Amino acid sequence: MSLLLRTLATAVGRWETWLGIFHRRMKARLGPAGANTATARKLACLIYHLLKYQEQYIDVKTLIYAEKIQPIRLNKLRKTAQELGFELLPIKEAA
Repeated sequence: MSLLLRTLATAVGRWETWLGIFHRRMKARLGPAGANTATARKLACLIYHLLKYQEQYIDVKTLIYAEKIQPIRLNKLRKTAQELGFELLPIKEAA
């Protein structure tokens, strides 16, 4: 079963869904093998939850997921800039 989920995780990485975004984030952070394992685990948890509670799968919109992870990405960018001796300033919007 784990081999099937890892194979599926590789394919999920190419999709334009929240799982695909998750896989690509993990691939950048953990490398290909770690990303496959993390995505396979997330798929296993999702399948288990759906089967245990007899629920329908509700697709999380990609924009909602991207909005959720934006603060995480921003904090990581700030930390990296600070380590390199830079300071991030927000761009002032043109009126």
